Amino acid sequence: MANRGWQRGHTYWALGAALVFVLGIVFGLVMNNVWLGLVLAAAISVGWLIAYESRRGRNEGVYDRDDDGAQV
Repeated sequence: MANRGWQRGHTYWALGAALVFVLGIVFGLVMNNVWLGLVLAAAISVGWLIAYESRRGRNEGVYDRDDDGAQV
């Protein structure tokens, strides 16, 4: 696998993650609990990053009819 360096998509990925953490810290300060804000920011940013990468890879909304979870 070739190293393609820093791409434009990575910039948006990093800026989005930073923005979510800043918003989490601000929310924590408003609620007088910075740790709560950090935990919420971490949880939301993981979901956001998964969704962002899925959209970038054009894998959003993929349905596999053979994989419907744990069917018996």
